[in-house]
Amino acid sequence: MWQFRDDDLTDPRSRAFVLEHLADMYRQSPAESVHALDVDALRAPEVRFVTVCRDEEILAVGGYRRTGPQDAEPKSMRTAPSVRGQGRGRMLLRHLTDLARAEGITTLWLETGSTTGFRAARGLYLSEGYTPCGPFGDYREDPESVFYRRDITQGSMQAVPGTLEQ
Repeated sequence: MWQFRDDDLTDPRSRAFVLEHLADMYRQSPAESVHALDVDALRAPEVRFVTVCRDEEILAVGGYRRTGPQDAEPKSMRTAPSVRGQGRGRMLLRHLTDLARAEGITTLWLETGSTTGFRAARGLYLSEGYTPCGPFGDYREDPESVFYRRDITQGSMQAVPGTLEQ
């Protein structure tokens, strides 16, 4: 059975998952174009971070950072290679969207990479209702980045259960 868990990133396994995400971002993009948050930044009060587990195995992570009273930015979305292509990233994104909506967030803003290594992520975001936009917040135009936004005021995409059937 799959389970969503709020995560404070004190578990060495989830910390390792985030560190691998960061290492992957630096392999794919120049350092000045990496906007992934490190473990300490993901533990900030304005961040909600979630893991997807099966039994005790962490298979996906992600969160969002509040950037304003009704705005947030998804951060550090990563799925384990062993479950990629099975819809777990989509499931996590929908769960995070529902959590954000329940907290009064109305708009999600997103930065992701523009290169081929981020093609699947861009496809996921577009298929989930994100639309291209210009840089937001502290971001600047960067050929390595693509920016999106999504209004989440309309309904729930899925229930926010604690567990999911496999």
